[in-house]
Amino acid sequence: MSDEADGLEARLRAYEGRPAAVAGVGRDPVNLPMIRHWCEAMGDANPAYTGADAIAPPTMLQAWIMRGLVTALEGSGGSSGQGGVGEGVGGRTGGRAAEYEELLGLLDAAGCTAVVATDCEQEYLRPLRPGDEVAFDTVIESVSGRKTTALGAGHFVTTRTDVRVAGELVGTHRFRILKYAPARRKPKERRPRPVINRDNAGFWEGVREHRLLIQRCTACDTLRFPWLPGCNACGAQEWDTVEASGEGAVFSYVVMHHPPFPAFSPPYAVGLIELAEGVRIVSDVVGVPYDKVRIGMPVRLEFRRYDEELVLPVFEGTVA
Repeated sequence: MSDEADGLEARLRAYEGRPAAVAGVGRDPVNLPMIRHWCEAMGDANPAYTGADAIAPPTMLQAWIMRGLVTALEGSGGSSGQGGVGEGVGGRTGGRAAEYEELLGLLDAAGCTAVVATDCEQEYLRPLRPGDEVAFDTVIESVSGRKTTALGAGHFVTTRTDVRVAGELVGTHRFRILKYAPARRKPKERRPRPVINRDNAGFWEGVREHRLLIQRCTACDTLRFPWLPGCNACGAQEWDTVEASGEGAVFSYVVMHHPPFPAFSPPYAVGLIELAEGVRIVSDVVGVPYDKVRIGMPVRLEFRRYDEELVLPVFEGTVA
């Protein structure tokens, strides 16, 4: 490693432990309408999140501290076009600390002008309940040495946000980004590979056999998709599968125009498809012009092979 690179890493590491956001307060108290919207979007019918004794889903921790679109656009703007501390953290008060802006500027000056969010981790100490007013502080927890990735070489920056209610620590949110210099090479024109793990391997085995399999809880018969290790209705872990009929309708959709990607040809429609069985799946809507896709449009499942390895379920629309 060159003396120049050594010097840069030392300067970057000097920011560890310094603030990224200070004295932040959530834009809204914890409230039932936001909890309801979250649960509807996630398809989570857990009764703990409704009624007089409702709690907020633990994974909503980040939602209570995000700045929102308008305040993010009115903020400092920052380098690299990020909308907050990594992902938009910053409530009614608080916001990016000068130290965090300096760190991003230093990375920009080193050629790491691109950014991508890589992962987050959360810890929950007690449930949040409607009426709770959240406050938070964020620190720069770590800055990695120079790493080479498929996207390009750069540095991982991890921030830690401590969330409190009335001074009590209720949860911690760690967020990691990669600030990198984009690699100068032509990307391979292949669709991204699905991430297959022990929880969803059976689904992808079904796809290879041209079968769309839906999990069914053997304790309460609730169908669920995407695949999960346990039932979100009763909590049971035993399950079997049913094969989808292939009939469905467009529940919602977006038309993708940007960013361009060599394996795709925008504009194209991506739909949230409600299957006849009642569960929903995200997939391409094919067979009709993108500007003819409509909510409620009937669709029919088909399987398309994109290369020697990849088969994906898509849905062919029908224009009335």
